[in-house]
Amino acid sequence: MIGWLAFAAFFLTNVGIYGILALGLNAQYGLAGLANFGYVALFAAGAFTAALVLVPPSPAASPETATAVAGGLGLPFPVALAGAAAVGGLFALVMGAVSLRLGGHSLAIVTFAFAQIFGAFLAGEDWLTGGQFGISPVPQPLRGLVGSAVDYLFLYLGVTLVIVAGCFWLAERAAGSPFGRVLRGIREDETAARSLGKNTGSFKLSAFVLGGVLAGLAGAMWVGSIGSVHVGQFVPIVTFNVWLAVLLGGIGNNRGVLLGAFLLICIREGTRFLEGIPFLAAASAGNPSLLPSLRYVIIGLALILVVRFAPRGVIPERLRGRGQAAPPEQIPATEERR
Repeated sequence: MIGWLAFAAFFLTNVGIYGILALGLNAQYGLAGLANFGYVALFAAGAFTAALVLVPPSPAASPETATAVAGGLGLPFPVALAGAAAVGGLFALVMGAVSLRLGGHSLAIVTFAFAQIFGAFLAGEDWLTGGQFGISPVPQPLRGLVGSAVDYLFLYLGVTLVIVAGCFWLAERAAGSPFGRVLRGIREDETAARSLGKNTGSFKLSAFVLGGVLAGLAGAMWVGSIGSVHVGQFVPIVTFNVWLAVLLGGIGNNRGVLLGAFLLICIREGTRFLEGIPFLAAASAGNPSLLPSLRYVIIGLALILVVRFAPRGVIPERLRGRGQAAPPEQIPATEERR
């Protein structure tokens, strides 16, 4: 029973971290229509920043640390959160300043290339990031308050839920403000928004930075949950997992993308228990690669079914005009002609 409770706490913590990532990508793509395919770089920037803030100074390798880094500060977790958010936003500012003049497919390609370059930097700078070995162990926040690892999982889940609630509040305030309405206007027709006197470049860059801040926070939460960080954790598939969460939940809807993160982790983690099915366990006895391959088949089919029957996401975005106008599909014909 304890094992299942521990798994549930770990599962929900992952949902929360991916929920923060999905909120950030939703600010960039769901509101402003900016296709960022290098989103994992912002996640990685926040994670490594948090690790460097948390680990104590280590001038030389020791039995307690797998790697020696030059920038360990040994500061508390709130400082790591603030630093990760700031660095995530700064990296988003740099990425956006370079790439936002482009659009569509060109923006996606440039941001993807940026993430690959940043990943190579992380792998090559051993003095700062530990190279391929990363930074380990990283002090976990509030770890001294509880004795067992299981108790810590529940404690950290509580911390994660508080951070997720704060990020959701920030994302909702941004989406419901005049700033969010301008971003939606840019997403739908940038030329029209520009003709109304809006500085579209500034608005898009602001949305990009907001997404970077949230990705940086998610990176700090990730490091705190596992107590280590290395470049192999930040591969391109992470970006596409976050995209799946946004697409599954509903583009432009913050509640939807949180639900999408939950569905994504359910599909991904639920398939780990295939070996518990008797006939599959028997079939895999002579074929060790059967279950890993079948797992990806099931994940793919589940995602296809969700997209097939909910193409706008499980909770589609509902736009409102002046007052309390109905969604487009419910607007009477007389209203459509106005």
